[in-house]
Amino acid sequence: MVTTAVPRDREKVAERLLLASARHSYDPVTAIDWDAPLLPGVPAAPLERTSLYGTELWKTLTPDQQATLSCHEFASIASVGLWFEIILMQALLRYAYDQNPYRPHTQYALTEIGDETRHSIMFARAADKLTGGVRYRPTKLVHQLGRVFKSTAAGPSMFASVLVAEETLDRMQREIMNDETVQPLSRMVSRIHVTEEARHVRYAREAVSRQMPRLSKKELAWHRSLTAVTSWFVVDNIIDPAVYSSVGLDPQYAASVARDNPHHRENRIWMAEKVTAFLTEAGVIAGPSRAIWRQASLIA
Repeated sequence: MVTTAVPRDREKVAERLLLASARHSYDPVTAIDWDAPLLPGVPAAPLERTSLYGTELWKTLTPDQQATLSCHEFASIASVGLWFEIILMQALLRYAYDQNPYRPHTQYALTEIGDETRHSIMFARAADKLTGGVRYRPTKLVHQLGRVFKSTAAGPSMFASVLVAEETLDRMQREIMNDETVQPLSRMVSRIHVTEEARHVRYAREAVSRQMPRLSKKELAWHRSLTAVTSWFVVDNIIDPAVYSSVGLDPQYAASVARDNPHHRENRIWMAEKVTAFLTEAGVIAGPSRAIWRQASLIA
């Protein structure tokens, strides 16, 4: 039996989220100084969050190369975040299509789509500036699987997968936005995203809490497995191996070093810590599918 927090009335939650959106929303086009030059030799995130940190390969890089790799990894994470937000917008539109547009719950879904549109543009511009135009993306297979997910995902696995994508990124961005030693651009991008994603997370968490107790045993097994597999694909693709070319490393070799790096695995678990705690409480992470989360280095 699934046990979770008692969900609040979805219309009242949506009313509060709509009010918060009206009071605390940004336009990244004007809120960020896009003309300001990047600071030379400054990383986009704390260096200890870089995938190669602590390895012998990392020690071969100069301080400038380490900062460059950090900027390219931030850009890769932003680019994959952008990719998933486009998937999310399409899934939310399908969800809203069957809802009553007069109700605050539906209106907030449409408001979130507007937020995600601005975030996608913000991530694209930030990644472009940080890399000088180098584009990063998920693998071709995962890109095609995204087409299936956006067209078919529904119910708690849709919202739970969204939470994993949003909250893993949110965990890192909360650290970035408070770190004065990183690029001002990555700090401001993180601050905007964290502020607005807090509302999206609340909306999705409430949906998972409402929907999970309604599932049959078969449905429960399906949604648990789908969430686990989707989360693995998303997090496994946030760093495009092509980032390593930015500092003269062989992409495939460096990616294998990162995969075997205990510090990188610990970072992934740390990034997912809050959302996996919630999903465990909600009954999404349980049963045989729990092994997938462990294999993906999303739980210890």
